[in-house]
Amino acid sequence: MKLLKLLFVRHAQSIGNQQKRMQGNGEFDLSDEGKHQAEKLGQRLLAESWQPSCVYSSPLRRAAQTSEIVLSRLLAEPLPAAVSNLIDDEIDTEIVNASSPQSIAVHYADELREFQNGIFEGLTWAEAMERHPDLCKTLESSPDWIQIPGAESLQEARDRSRHFIQMLLDRHGNGEQILVVSHSWILQHLIAELLGCDRSWRLHPRNTALFEFWLDRSRWALQDQNRWNTDLWQIRRFNDYHHLL
Repeated sequence: MKLLKLLFVRHAQSIGNQQKRMQGNGEFDLSDEGKHQAEKLGQRLLAESWQPSCVYSSPLRRAAQTSEIVLSRLLAEPLPAAVSNLIDDEIDTEIVNASSPQSIAVHYADELREFQNGIFEGLTWAEAMERHPDLCKTLESSPDWIQIPGAESLQEARDRSRHFIQMLLDRHGNGEQILVVSHSWILQHLIAELLGCDRSWRLHPRNTALFEFWLDRSRWALQDQNRWNTDLWQIRRFNDYHHLL
């Protein structure tokens, strides 16, 4: 039985990750280690013959660069230097290997961006403590969600996650393999939406970690006992980063 296969991936290590910055929607390139991680991920997927029919990526540079490196391993020849300008008005790009019939459509989706963290964007926690001491102390002492000035709300994050998952299921069907490259914080909400959870769970995704789900798209909307049939809904990998070990 052919199923729809969805592979969610956190981007490789960025310079912001190295510096322990709250990157948010800020632009950071991959570090040298991150480029190596993305290469290893691409090699692993190639060895597994995991060939996506379509790729969705956050347009933020660290995710777009991860997508570019992974795809360069999956195609016979390196990708063109510009997968896109990474941050421009281009939404959909089709990457084609000129010497091969293979092609992989790449869509840059704003719904896959990392948490918009307002006045904390790009700061380390030490820098945030220096600039906003009262707010940081309140955040450290309270388990409740506190809105950061200029940041999106949790509801906004869940809404864009729900919109993306629904688009994915509307657009794709059984027999397809879809690669989604995003960020650690929003991945938690995307996975919760896919699993139908009414709350989000902390996952601690590692850089280039894999979360793979197989589902029978033709039966997705049914309300009968097939909803409890685990042959139809499978978690195949969860926070899998063995290619880095």
